[in-house]
This record gives sequence, C-alpha cells and structure tokens, in this order.
Amino acid sequence: MTYSRETEPVYVPAADRYKDMEYRIVGQSGLRLPAISLGFWHNFGDDKPLATQRAIVHRAFDRGITHFDLANNYGPPAGSAEKNFGRIFSEALKAYRDEIVISSKAGWNMGAGPYSFGGSRKYLMDSLDASLSRLGLEHVDIFYHHRPDPDTPLEETVYALRDIVASGKARYVGISSYGAELTSEAAAMMAEEGCPLLIHQPSYSILNRWVEEPGEDGDSLLESAADSGLGVIAFSPLAQGLLTDRYLDGIPENSRAAAGKSLGTDMLSPSNLEMVSKLNEIAKRRGQTLAQMAIAWVLREQGDYGIETVTSALIGASSVEQLDQNIDALNNLSFTTEELNEIDTIANDGGINIWAGATKSKTHGSESDS
Repeated sequence: MTYSRETEPVYVPAADRYKDMEYRIVGQSGLRLPAISLGFWHNFGDDKPLATQRAIVHRAFDRGITHFDLANNYGPPAGSAEKNFGRIFSEALKAYRDEIVISSKAGWNMGAGPYSFGGSRKYLMDSLDASLSRLGLEHVDIFYHHRPDPDTPLEETVYALRDIVASGKARYVGISSYGAELTSEAAAMMAEEGCPLLIHQPSYSILNRWVEEPGEDGDSLLESAADSGLGVIAFSPLAQGLLTDRYLDGIPENSRAAAGKSLGTDMLSPSNLEMVSKLNEIAKRRGQTLAQMAIAWVLREQGDYGIETVTSALIGASSVEQLDQNIDALNNLSFTTEELNEIDTIANDGGINIWAGATKSKTHGSESDS
C-alpha cells in the first residue's frame, strides 16, 4: 500500500497482492474465493474507530483477500457495518470493484416489527434493497438467506432468491446455517429453477463439528453440500475466539467473554480450557499459533478427492496485526495423520455452537447471531 500525498492520503493497493493468496473454486461454479475471507460480524460497527476499520480492509486487500462478508444486522447498531464498509469501499476500492466479491445476508432479527426477520419474499427483497443503499452499491456478488425460517415455506424463500438473481441485484445466492437435509432440498429446488445455489456458510471449527455429523438421511452437511455442487465457507473457525491464545491465562478484561458477547463465560469451562491448552501445544510443534492451526484445520483437504474441502475460512480482525497473523495460517495447511488423530483425540464438542437452534429451524433466535 502507498499513499500519494501526506495531506490527502490515497490508498493504492499492493502490486503483488495476489502473489501469496490461494484461491479456491466455489463448488461447481466458476467463481473463486480466497482461502481466507474477511468477515464484518464484529469490529466494524459504529463502536469501533473508522480509521482502524479502514486500515484492516486496506491490509486485507493488499494481502489478496478479495472477499468481504457482511450482513444487514452486523454492527452495532444493526446496519452500521454495511454503512462503514460502503464508505471505505467508496473512498478507496471502488476502482477495483471487478476484483472484489462482496456478500451480504438477511434472516436474523434486524429490528422491531413483523418484517424484520425470517425468509419471506418481502423481507429478503426489502432487506437487500436496504443493504445496497447502505453499501452504496447496485449489486452484491453473493446474497445469503442467513438462517432457516420454519414459518416461511421453503419455496417462497427459494423463489425470492431466484428472482433476486434475475433482478441483477445479486450475482449469486447462498444459504447459511441450514441443516444437511434442508440444504439438499433447497439446492434441488434452485437447480430446477435454473438458478443454482452457490454456497453454504455454516459455523465450523475444531470445537464445533456439527457439519461433519450425519443428518437424518445419513449424509453430513459437508457431504450434502458437495453432492449438491455447493461450496462451503466456514464462519467462526476460531470458535468465537476460544481457539486463540487469549484465554490460556484467564479472561482478559477487554475480551469478548468479559463483555458478555457471543463467547460466554460458561463456554470457558475447565474442560474447554484444558482442550485449548493441549491444542496449543500441537500448534507450537507445528510452528503456528493456536489460531493459525485452527484456521488451517478448517481448510484441510477432506473427502474423496477433496470434494468436501472447505472453500474459504471466514475470519474477523480487530487490528492489522491480528489480521496478518491469521492470514499467515496459509503458510502451513498440511497436517500429518498423526497430528489430525491427536487433535481428534483431544478435541470434542465444546458446547459453543450458539447457532444450533437456528440450524434445526426451531426458533427465530437472537438478533446478535452471525
């Protein structure tokens, strides 16, 4: 990154920005995403300095991250992450629009009233219009239904996604937090409409492996996605920060757990902290931080011929330094059989899948979820 004048800094992307990033094909499409994508769930609301947000976005693009993942409810307050990214994009990245994939979502609670959540045609279409206005864009590249809605027929949601693509307001559409069976059903419907689903975005980490578990038909979500031609982008690969060195010595005052956010103190149980400590020892032997190993693990090759391999890991960042450190996970994505077996022996479900209710389509859940 360079700047043209001290008084009026102008961002110029690094010329070699694509040199070290890996790009992976998304399912059976022709689209490629970076192995690491930048998410805006935390750290990009009005409670964070815009200068810090700007520096993180610029550095991400300099290091080859071309995919920026947002949602209508990201903030706080809801909508502010889209507004802030829109400002940063307009200032510095607009000339590079054809090199960037921007995604947004709708499904979780956006506010009061009966039209602020769910999967209805009205909500999805109105929400996308509002997101585009905040972003200052005419279209997004990927638009997701953010979670299953048991009160809306799947056909209504699917046909709304189809028509959103037809309108030109989204290049592709995807789903998030759908279970294996519902994923297969939605994908089949979309295929019949000539508008295939592109991608699924589930939570997935060493301590949250629900995507590997067999569903009612015997297939896991990873298998269902692969069979349906969908790519998979995993959110929360660091288990809301648990899979970092941050909690090895207690709960820091400025941490997400201390603030009572998504990583509650009940998740920092003695058994979870013991698992984290043992996993950290494996990471050290690999020459990685725990966070780097956790990201690499999500991106490891899976399934016959790698067909269940995750396309991209979605990370957040509160600083340029944290971003750089996590991107460096790409320096070592290989695991020995012994390492994988040891990780499996140590790790089990840490009870940190706060999205389980949405995945099972039982409730509308909390407006704070990803």
